[in-house]
Amino acid sequence: MTPRDVAVVAFARSAHHGPADGLSEAEMLLPVLHDALDQAGLAPGEADFTCSGSSDYLAGRPFSFTLALDGVGAWPPVAESHVEMDGAWALYEAWVKILTGQADTALVYAHGKPSSGDLRDVLTRQLDPYYVAPLWPDPASLAALQTRALLDAGLIDAGLTDEATPDAPPAPGAPAVTDGAAAVVLAAGATARRMCARPAWIRGIDHRIESHALGLRDLTDSPSTRLAAERAGAFDAPVDTAELHTACAAQEAVLRRALRLDGTVTVNPSGGTPATDPVMAAGLIRLGEAAARIHRGASDRALAHATSGPCLQQNLVAVLEGEPAAEPEGART
Repeated sequence: MTPRDVAVVAFARSAHHGPADGLSEAEMLLPVLHDALDQAGLAPGEADFTCSGSSDYLAGRPFSFTLALDGVGAWPPVAESHVEMDGAWALYEAWVKILTGQADTALVYAHGKPSSGDLRDVLTRQLDPYYVAPLWPDPASLAALQTRALLDAGLIDAGLTDEATPDAPPAPGAPAVTDGAAAVVLAAGATARRMCARPAWIRGIDHRIESHALGLRDLTDSPSTRLAAERAGAFDAPVDTAELHTACAAQEAVLRRALRLDGTVTVNPSGGTPATDPVMAAGLIRLGEAAARIHRGASDRALAHATSGPCLQQNLVAVLEGEPAAEPEGART
């Protein structure tokens, strides 16, 4: 089978900075979906494949993602799939679908409404069910464990401020509860070029997972991120931009080393993963922000990272490139 070029051609995200009071998941998602589809010139239901990422645990009911399909338009029936993960993994599934030739276009979206319950309690359900989950450690406690390990290893400074540099990642912290959604549109080959003036071509993407047991891992390193980056081709040529998904600020130090990011790389120009990035959509937002930077001509080769699970347990890395700008006539002699 001839390899296909696949690109991100549109990206949209919600603008919530806290709980989306009074809105259902479908109502929160609808304007984001319309924005992304409008950018790509697609009508609702016109994409060949639709894939979403969310968590039923956040909503507190089974198959909650099916209710969000009201915002997509599921009649007439559409080819649809769902991952119980951050939307970055939904993008991976859609990318594979297009590579196999089963689709030319795909709508990928993610949403999270953690304000429906207690996020600190909900996130303990992703921990090892025998030894760790019964202790009910909340995200701030896990962030503190990883931060303490980094401090003891001398990899971060306790006196750091929130202003990061290549040699000085931001100080420890943990995200706040935020509701929100994001969406991207993928397209192949000539279809992508028709939809977008400068598509963000996915040159490589890979994801890896580490041990479920925190005690079996070195919390100051992320070999799964390093391996995913290697398999995605991130080290084959320099990148000029990196969008990193971190559950706490101190994790940026781990990712910078694993991804070999130096002072020549613009890290998190969109602001990174602030307290306003919604659970289950934050990783997809990192990919979308990297792609949008290529769309605008602000980046030529960007790296995007997404994570899931405690202390960087699962990691996805994608490399996106824009086509070189055409030289004006008469530029060559």
